[in-house]
Amino acid sequence: MRVKLIVEYDGTRYAGWQRQKNAVAVQQRLEEALWAVTGEHQAVTGASRTDAGVHALGQCVHFDTQCGIPAEKFSFALNTCLPEDIRVVASARAADDFHARFMACGKRYRYLYCNRPHQSALARNFSWHVFWPLDVEKMRAAGQLLLGYRDFAAFMAAGSPVKDTRRRLTYLDVQREGDFVTLTVEGDGFLYNMVRIIAGNLNYVGQGKMPPEMLLELLNGAPRRLGGPTAPPQGLRLERVFYPGDEANWHPPQGQTARET
Repeated sequence: MRVKLIVEYDGTRYAGWQRQKNAVAVQQRLEEALWAVTGEHQAVTGASRTDAGVHALGQCVHFDTQCGIPAEKFSFALNTCLPEDIRVVASARAADDFHARFMACGKRYRYLYCNRPHQSALARNFSWHVFWPLDVEKMRAAGQLLLGYRDFAAFMAAGSPVKDTRRRLTYLDVQREGDFVTLTVEGDGFLYNMVRIIAGNLNYVGQGKMPPEMLLELLNGAPRRLGGPTAPPQGLRLERVFYPGDEANWHPPQGQTARET
């Protein structure tokens, strides 16, 4: 039986999603809980390999099992064996050919800035403290320049082993609520650190340190060093992963087959 999970986690204490040799990752904790519940050493596959310190509200995971626990009960069973900063919020039986990673056709990420003179004591692990006031309207307008099928080579961490750096962003918005500014991005695939680099560039635009047009120059081949910094990981969260049939819930590419990265 193949089971699909929706997993929420606070990534503060973890070395990312993917299992590591010398550090604790979310995948490891989930596989340990699965072994405790089923007695099976099964690998779990996640849709997104989030980085160290990055959070998730809707990581999608699948695994196979021979045990007799009903699929819809796995959320309750696994949560009894998981640390409090990882929670399975839903579980269901999936088709035998379902693949959390390769069948994903889109993702939504959100990045949170704490925009006031002093960092938030409560949100410090979930936001980037930006002292100088951010011009949200300017950030939102600049972000629209990134939409479409573009070469995001300048929005990727150095040394990433990726041959094709073209990706499609289908939606980008920036909103303020009090002292907090939220960047929302949807696309059919993301390069390593891509959302954090977008967040860093829009931070510079919002502070007036960089003209919006620089985003176009970066898309057209300007070196990465001319742009803004890579935003820290704690402000980023994976909001949701989309699959065929979810078109009503996101902004899918029009007339194109979405890709996964």
